[in-house]
Amino acid sequence: MSAFVIEPRYCGPPASGNGGYVCGRLSAFLPGSARVRLRVPPPLGTRLAVRPAAAGVELLHGDTVVAEARLQALELDVPGAPDFAAAEAAARDYRGFRSHPFPTCFVCGPARGPGDGLRIFPGPLDPAGPVAAPWIPDASLADGRVEVRPEFLWAALDCPGAFALDIPEGAPVLLGELSAVIRGTVAAGERCIVLGWNLGRDGRKHFAGTALYAESGECRAFARATWFEMPAGGTR
Repeated sequence: MSAFVIEPRYCGPPASGNGGYVCGRLSAFLPGSARVRLRVPPPLGTRLAVRPAAAGVELLHGDTVVAEARLQALELDVPGAPDFAAAEAAARDYRGFRSHPFPTCFVCGPARGPGDGLRIFPGPLDPAGPVAAPWIPDASLADGRVEVRPEFLWAALDCPGAFALDIPEGAPVLLGELSAVIRGTVAAGERCIVLGWNLGRDGRKHFAGTALYAESGECRAFARATWFEMPAGGTR
């Protein structure tokens, strides 16, 4: 049985792992595009076991199933990339600067400094359209190599979708499921763009698409997410 630890650096909410990062770590145990479902908040700083399961793998904390991953193809209508300047302009209106339920989130937390968090701050390209953010991956995400590690591409595909949803500003949502296709790489220091768009809702469940574009404008990864809108002071 394999295992890994989610280091505190990679939190989403303060006491649990960022959903996209955790999905990326677990998807690495499968030989292709994956759908990952989070069952409970992934704990930080403790050994999590990975075991084979029907058609995929499970992530365990003791006897509790934290997440499960399955091989699954994903088809998604992915928009073209905006230019980098447009993404920079959109990010200046990031609503997380005004109100953020998890300001220390590894991906989108404005309290995380350069070289620590991903600092992906998606803002609206226009009032009714998708959100976009520039992203220049830090060298620590490549561990001395040129290419950013895949789990950080999954992480980058996570939070931008939440900021594309039609929910009250500052309302907390938690990732329930993420399906992603990684079809290329990006390099540390590359001027990338991340896009998020709304795919509708079903009660408290919301759906979003996200895409990651290289400096060339080529789409290197895309994802579809299910988010759960959380009642004030409540749990999923």
